[in-house]
Amino acid sequence: MLLDQINSPTDLKKLSVAQLEPLAQEIRDFLIEKLSKTGGHLAPNLGVVELTLALHYLYDSPKDKFIFDVGHQAYVHKLLTGRREQFDSLRQYKGMCGFVKRAESEHDVWEAGHSSTSLSAAMGMAMARDFKGEHNKVVAVIGDGALTGGMALEAMNHIGHEKKNLMVVLNDNEMSIAPNVGALHNYLSKIRSDGTYLKVKEEVEHLLKKIPAIGGTLAKTAERVKDSLKYLLVRGVLFEELGFTYLGPVDGHNLPKLLETFRQADKVNGPVLVHVLTLKGKGYSPAEADSQSWHGGGPYKIESGQFIKAVGPPMYTEVFSHALMELAEQDERIVAVTPAMPAGSGLLKFGARFPERMIDVGIAEQHAATLCASLALQGLKPVFAVYSTFLQRAYDQVVHDICRQNANVVFAIDRAGFVGADGETHQGVYDMAFLRSIPNMVVMMPKDENELRHMMKTAVEYNEGPIAVRYPRLSGVGVEMEPEMRPIPIGSWEVVREGEGYAVLTMGPLLEIAEEAAEQLKTEGIQLRVINARFIKPIDEDMLLQLYKEGASLVTLEEGAIMGGFGSAVMEFYSARNIHGMKVKAIGIPDYFVEHGSVKEQRQETGLTVERIVTEVKALLTRSKRARA
Repeated sequence: MLLDQINSPTDLKKLSVAQLEPLAQEIRDFLIEKLSKTGGHLAPNLGVVELTLALHYLYDSPKDKFIFDVGHQAYVHKLLTGRREQFDSLRQYKGMCGFVKRAESEHDVWEAGHSSTSLSAAMGMAMARDFKGEHNKVVAVIGDGALTGGMALEAMNHIGHEKKNLMVVLNDNEMSIAPNVGALHNYLSKIRSDGTYLKVKEEVEHLLKKIPAIGGTLAKTAERVKDSLKYLLVRGVLFEELGFTYLGPVDGHNLPKLLETFRQADKVNGPVLVHVLTLKGKGYSPAEADSQSWHGGGPYKIESGQFIKAVGPPMYTEVFSHALMELAEQDERIVAVTPAMPAGSGLLKFGARFPERMIDVGIAEQHAATLCASLALQGLKPVFAVYSTFLQRAYDQVVHDICRQNANVVFAIDRAGFVGADGETHQGVYDMAFLRSIPNMVVMMPKDENELRHMMKTAVEYNEGPIAVRYPRLSGVGVEMEPEMRPIPIGSWEVVREGEGYAVLTMGPLLEIAEEAAEQLKTEGIQLRVINARFIKPIDEDMLLQLYKEGASLVTLEEGAIMGGFGSAVMEFYSARNIHGMKVKAIGIPDYFVEHGSVKEQRQETGLTVERIVTEVKALLTRSKRARA
């Protein structure tokens, strides 16, 4: 086995070019076998096997810097840099990260779980290299989908202006997670399919090589002729206009051609863009046939290509999807907006049912947010379906364009709370803190799938500004669904278990943990009240005042950042009213980034457990006894 011999990029360079082909097949077989057990991003990595081999074969990592735009396409890079033996722990608690991680290897020079950052990072590394007088290569690998992100275009504009030596490898598989959309995608499609341009370009270059060197004027004229052909045969020549030398497109699964093209790129002075065509899921027929489903998933059966799924209640995403379609049947104002996540956000069925009311803007969260604001101000009811971690990218637009103008935008925030194996780049644990600080915003979270339906009804009927419904990446709890959706009074909480003297305030899936703690405390004679604090903003002020009048001690529990979160909101309420002596203990996620693992393990690590609630309630009880003494 060739793969068994590769423990570093140095080992790879000992192989002949002919040996790289069978090595590529071994890598694919390895990934298919390992990910069938751990799950992970199979299709993106199968598509970049030859590309990653070519880069490591020609260049010298970590001296030369490889920057992967989204780190989940770097499994092959991890294999070639000494982490083969760690793949059994991929995405497992305390195991190997599913993304590029600097603490994991010196070869991981840039971390990214969100797209469109690689070109800015590459520019920074190229500038730092030149400031320090060094001479290493800087290579950014970015997908065609990521180019729809405004940050990538901002970086291209700067790179083309500064003319720094760096290489951009455009991994063009016509996909991000979902099929790409937009003008840039259409432009790349023309380059892929324009055989006339490629044929004439090659013929002209061959002809120019035969012209004898009889003077600079003729040479310059010849170059102008060659350049003019680009404008004649391909509309726009976007990359060259931005200051890049464009090479390609080249077959991303043809190793000799890849190596030849990269060597050609090395001769270019200034920024160069190598356009590489790849097939997402290459080498595994189920992933080739449906790369969208195989972008990232759980364990599967290799022979059949069937994912191994637990049987149980529907996922919250599915409940959201059906509720939105039901509401859209009744309300023609509703339009759904997604930043390149129609499948993950549960909008595929909505798009099939209401194609004219489904808007996929590509990987462009900032644009999506401002677009929603404008749609709302023109009388429509946009539902912005977005993962919590990706909503962070549009924070300014949420503040400036949506909340400041009090636009009636509905935020359907998926993956709220811990997300398990995707880890720290994807944790949905900051949205409560950053949304509750913005004027005009309403934020709520359901205790179960039935309440999610009612919250969707609440959100769609709310016409006083922006409103957010956040829900986890989990299955529901299995409650019976009420046939009719009904609105919930804004800011109202719900007592789900009566108690005396002590109360725990929480929301979403943590309510089940709170009830377990209450049951345990009951055996010790402590009656813990459990409150479904389903509105994070506005909070239920009447209930908080009633708890104060009763002399209750409180524990707040949230699967979100403790700093500025829901517990802070409760304490701020009492502080603002000069209510002193109120005992409140806030439990939430500490001030650090929580790594990958199961949701259960992440909760255990951060103290979002039955045992922690029991401990804190007993501590409050002890303090009360001391105070009375």
